[in-house]
Amino acid sequence: MTVEHAAWDCPACGRHVPGRLEECRCGHRRAVRAPGAAADAPAAARPRGGVLLLATGLALGAALILALRLLSPSTAEVAPAAAPPPPSAEVPLERLDGITPGDASAPAGPAPAETTFTPLPSRDPAPAAPIASPPAPATLEDIVARSLPAVASIQAGASRGTGFFIRPNLVITNAHVVTGQSTVELQTASATYTARVTSLAPGTDLALLEVFTPNPQQATLPLGTLKDVRVGQEVVAIGSAFGVLSNTVTRGIVSAIRSAGAVTLIQTDAAINPGNSGGPLLDRTGVVIGVNSMRVAERGGQGLAFAVAIDHAAPLVAGRPGAAASTPLEGLNRVMTPPGDAGALREQGTQAYRAVLEAATERANELDGFWTQYASACVSRASRTGDRPWFAVYEPDGVRIGVAPAYDCEEWLRRVRTGANALRAEIEQAGEVARRQGVYPGVMRDLRRQRRLEWSGWGQ
Repeated sequence: MTVEHAAWDCPACGRHVPGRLEECRCGHRRAVRAPGAAADAPAAARPRGGVLLLATGLALGAALILALRLLSPSTAEVAPAAAPPPPSAEVPLERLDGITPGDASAPAGPAPAETTFTPLPSRDPAPAAPIASPPAPATLEDIVARSLPAVASIQAGASRGTGFFIRPNLVITNAHVVTGQSTVELQTASATYTARVTSLAPGTDLALLEVFTPNPQQATLPLGTLKDVRVGQEVVAIGSAFGVLSNTVTRGIVSAIRSAGAVTLIQTDAAINPGNSGGPLLDRTGVVIGVNSMRVAERGGQGLAFAVAIDHAAPLVAGRPGAAASTPLEGLNRVMTPPGDAGALREQGTQAYRAVLEAATERANELDGFWTQYASACVSRASRTGDRPWFAVYEPDGVRIGVAPAYDCEEWLRRVRTGANALRAEIEQAGEVARRQGVYPGVMRDLRRQRRLEWSGWGQ
């Protein structure tokens, strides 16, 4: 029986060789089988060379995939790739990396996981209400209208002046207005008060008055400070011109800031007349920056006005009037006189003494009228010792009064003495200053005679 050898595959070239041949065309010979060995499997049952290569590739691919899965994170942690966007007619936007979405040239790879940012709480404040436009500056008329109710005319015996309320129960004025008085009368636009002199500071020419029965609704003026005052700024002075023209308003500018010894004075060209003394000097906001105190008449020129800086009132209000070696008038005279010029110093002293007498003449004329009104009924005898009939009160027993049923003559004479003593104190103080400045006694006497203020007791 003829046994037909099965075909075999040449391991060298992969050809399928018939079983009867022991050698392939390529020259490779089939290995000789041992006796009794199993015959080769049929050619159809053996894998072909191509199939072996495919199997080997699949095995290597499976191993590579397994290795990658072992090295990569769990598939549960990988976000699924985003579905491609639907086609749109709009021009696609470019990303920041320069790759256009959907571009075939874009590198393949898993789509990045989408990050969601939770907005932080806003730290901005709630929208503010619209800022209103600043109000227009107050007009001069508004400032004056607001300030006038706080200014009062002062009747201090025969002397008259001005003061202003800083509290419903406190009034500031000049010391020379109330010198020699314990109580004074105040007259505002709508009320009358009685006040007592609580503090007197001749060194700064300031005085503090306390109202006996204050009105809580009384208008007051705010106090400023010298550091806010600038040369050239506009100012307003309010007072009772000549002691009778109440609520007189004048306007000017700050001409200079002067140091008169220990006192600081604000020089202004606002008109300050007798009776304005003690009134407020206001800035354009209605704040008090000075207390109108004096004017100095310059020969051949317009008078200069001065106000004591309001800063000097703070110690007085605090109960510390202090003491000064000289008055503002004395210090001002020194300032206005060149060092070593005796003649100029004498001339300045003469001008200052003349200015004091001018103010004293106004008050003396008022006292004349008060004397004339009641003297015929109250006076039984009066000594004639000077230019004015009421100078008799300066002499011991110079005035004797009778009994007039229709008048309180004792009260009348007390008021005459009060006014006369205040005038005497002012003239004597001015005379002492003039003497220290070298003013001749004869010059002072002539100035007094020109104004009917001569009395034999001056200078004694």
